Amino acid sequence: MTELAFTCTGVRSDPYAAGPTLVFRLRITASGGAPVHALALRCQLRIEPARRAYGSGEAEALHDLFGDRSRWGSTLQPIQFAQVAVMVPGFTGETETDVPVPCTYDTDVAASRYLAALDDGDVPLLMLFSGTAFTGAGGFRVEPVPWDREARCPMPVAVWREMIEQHFPGCGWLRLRRDTIAELLAFRSHRALPSWEETVRALLDAARAADPEPPGPAWAGAVLPRTGERTAP
Repeated sequence: MTELAFTCTGVRSDPYAAGPTLVFRLRITASGGAPVHALALRCQLRIEPARRAYGSGEAEALHDLFGDRSRWGSTLQPIQFAQVAVMVPGFTGETETDVPVPCTYDTDVAASRYLAALDDGDVPLLMLFSGTAFTGAGGFRVEPVPWDREARCPMPVAVWREMIEQHFPGCGWLRLRRDTIAELLAFRSHRALPSWEETVRALLDAARAADPEPPGPAWAGAVLPRTGERTAP
């Protein structure tokens, strides 16, 4: 079988994509000198939060994901980030290709909430590979990409922030139920508020006036499930 090795050489945001998109640059090496006619590659990206340190502000922002620092030994588990497929053109020996990864700014998604909580440094990403390689010097031979192929990719937090700023400059968004939106719209109309920003601000001001000192989190553990194993394609 052809031995395939993968290395992530960098990551950037795509300024021309319709939505937030990261582009990972991937180097693929095939041993033995046999040509690879095509490579149908599947790539699973996973965040490994235990592989970096966190400041006090980041730890507070990550409390609802991982709980108190005292519990991080058991709660700091991998978070699924994305799963994409890419077709790699034929090559011999070595090639490089781009792997576009569409992203979301939905803070109900564990990966987005994790990324939004980081101030600086790198995001510890792991790329896991599978798929099918079409090889052979005198014809086609179909070979699976072994499931143990992987590559580490430390992504700068600045790259994530640049991507989000390109598509959501100076703002973000929340996903709400339709009945909640209807109540907010009724509140906005009743108060004759000019924007959703003013609507939320009025509610926050009213809550602050009623309870100037909001209580701390009432939970102590991680509340969102995460996977620790490679998922099936």
